[in-house]
Amino acid sequence: MKKVVTVIGARPQFVKAAVLSKIIKKHNTIQEVIIHTGQHFDANMSAVFFEEMMIPKPAYNLEVNSLSHAAMTGQMMGKIEEILEIERPEALIVYGDTNSTIAGALAAKKMNIKVVHIEAGLRSFNMNMPEEINRILTDRISDLLSCPSQGAINNLHNEGFQNLPVLIENHGDIMKDAVSYYSQFSVNKSSIIKDQKLQKNEFVLATIHRQENTDEISKLTAIFKALEEIHHTQPVILPLHPRTRIALEKVDIQPKINLIDPIGYYDMLELLKNCSMVITDSGGLQKEAFFAKKQCIVVRDETEWVELAAHGYAKVVGSNTKKIIQTFDTFKATKKEFTIDLYGDNVGEKIYQSIYELIH
Repeated sequence: MKKVVTVIGARPQFVKAAVLSKIIKKHNTIQEVIIHTGQHFDANMSAVFFEEMMIPKPAYNLEVNSLSHAAMTGQMMGKIEEILEIERPEALIVYGDTNSTIAGALAAKKMNIKVVHIEAGLRSFNMNMPEEINRILTDRISDLLSCPSQGAINNLHNEGFQNLPVLIENHGDIMKDAVSYYSQFSVNKSSIIKDQKLQKNEFVLATIHRQENTDEISKLTAIFKALEEIHHTQPVILPLHPRTRIALEKVDIQPKINLIDPIGYYDMLELLKNCSMVITDSGGLQKEAFFAKKQCIVVRDETEWVELAAHGYAKVVGSNTKKIIQTFDTFKATKKEFTIDLYGDNVGEKIYQSIYELIH
């Protein structure tokens, strides 16, 4: 039986990998070996996902975290290479744009193992973002680029990828499969709405974790000032990423909003389904908001998901306090119809078929 190795390390990757792992297991024609790099090591951001989402337990856990970008990527590469020497897969699968992504892709490519990049072709056009560097380099050395949208395909064509020996496919967004599948269970698996005493469509879900916001005090302060202001109108609930917690403590910011510990995926789905809107700097949550039919305020200077902004489902406002509050007021006063299909369907099955053809 042909073998693939899947490298994951960050929370969104667990969610995406859960969908494809389920399909691989169903077909039973490819053996999958999962490597968890340990990039997200907090129990609520890692272990709970494998239990909740019925993901096969990783065969390997590298426990590489809390290092600089270079040190983390280098350590991951070395350890992944050792595993690939043992497993000898036909292909390696990576997701998204984290250090785990580029480390896995580089280690495999240098051993002449085919690389599959899921969520390929995204661009923020901001080379100051570590994620932008990771995604561009991973795309360039991959053998199969699984794109989530036509916009991603267009980016690759603009960069000349059609002239390279790589297979480019518009499979759609695998996160859509995850939201659809796990939403069936979340209402019974999660009690967070009741526990937090929240009212349907009467609270705002927020997440802040990107380095560009946590490492700059002025941005961090401006964003949380806006969240506090909004909290006077509607409760704001924010699952606090460890990086953000440290950043807030460092500058002694104590936001007067509902801060909670990191949560599992079922809790996040229930917050999404029941909130009035989303405020985030997360790429994945922008799409999940769309799938949950919620408008999204993006507290960054750009977004990879340009189609969401183009159709008015999301608005990019940066860290500007006034713009965040104004956009909240505008979204609150208008009702948006979510009638456009931007990200396909049955995505995991399409990705599986392309991987099967790649390695057979």
